[in-house]
Amino acid sequence: MIITTGNDIAGYEIVEYLGVVRGIVVRSTGIARGLIGGLRSIGGGNIPEYVAVCEEARQHAYDLMVQHAVEHGAEAVIAVRYDATEFMQGSTEVLAYGTAVKIVKA
Repeated sequence: MIITTGNDIAGYEIVEYLGVVRGIVVRSTGIARGLIGGLRSIGGGNIPEYVAVCEEARQHAYDLMVQHAVEHGAEAVIAVRYDATEFMQGSTEVLAYGTAVKIVKA
């Protein structure tokens, strides 16, 4: 499956638009990462514990989006984007979305 942030795919023609596909995850930092991350935030700079939570959430949302695309019979997903919103204090929603399409070689 081809996944791109672009609106087209070099060497391919989009022959059918299947609609928007998405993957949604709501994550919290957890007690251990939250405590360690909170202590590190006092000193400023990058906080690896929070980075890990964000990366895991993005990857999980991406994987769910691809699964959704497969369920729709897609061969590619174009115009992929991420969005994140604080769901409640300490929990963030991460959304990966794009347009599922069928393609043929040009």
